Amino acid sequence: MVPASSPDQTPLNQHPTYGIAAFQATSVLAAKNGRTVAVVIPARNEAATIAQVVEAVATPHLSSAGGTGLVDEIVVVDDGSTDGTAELARQAGARVHVLDQARGKGQAMAEGLAASTGDFIVFLDGDVENTHANYLPALLGPLFLDPEVRLVKGFYERPLGGSVTGGGRVTELVARPILELLFPELKHLLQPLAGETAAARATFELVGFEDGYKVEMGLLLDVVHAFGPGSVAQVDLGTRIHRNRPIDELRPMAREVLEAALSRRKS
Repeated sequence: MVPASSPDQTPLNQHPTYGIAAFQATSVLAAKNGRTVAVVIPARNEAATIAQVVEAVATPHLSSAGGTGLVDEIVVVDDGSTDGTAELARQAGARVHVLDQARGKGQAMAEGLAASTGDFIVFLDGDVENTHANYLPALLGPLFLDPEVRLVKGFYERPLGGSVTGGGRVTELVARPILELLFPELKHLLQPLAGETAAARATFELVGFEDGYKVEMGLLLDVVHAFGPGSVAQVDLGTRIHRNRPIDELRPMAREVLEAALSRRKS
């Protein structure tokens, strides 16, 4: 992983990369300056983890729950779940937007943007077992404190099979090699497919969302095309523990990531 930057919010180099202690809730809240923040969580059959993800945001930060006020609303997009995800999310403090059938991550993110009202949107994944309150100031800090930043991506270690690394197989075997070969100005990005991402509503509305698993690569490359590679910041979120998918589910995901990148390659 990239060495942590100092807590004074100074990037390590010309690429905005921030360490795990770079942003504190108090300083980010002070920089919020009347703007509103929505947290949007696309989820399909995440009953095992969705309540913990919502509570990790609501308890410390949701204004209506007596938190810091850094977050103004939490919207869970239930993407055709059949396991009680929606009810558990409501009980944990989220407003739930239910899709009548599974439409894929990209469409769920688009629906979440439309269903929320925040000036800034933070997307979180619903399958993470250790979502932490620090995710919010970390993801919002670069947006509030650096006017050049338009998109923030989290990066982290991903354990697999008892090893501290090894998760994120599509990232390491497909996404990062694609960036190294076709978009070398972005080869420093450690988790280009991270579901923990944030931007102003206007940025998401400008670039839109690809369908399915093309969404993260498409979003990244479209923001860079619109604003330049220096507009993307990455921030260390520590260790991320979540459900690792079997290999037969990763091939279609890898194909979609590759398709999104190739469709944006300059001729």
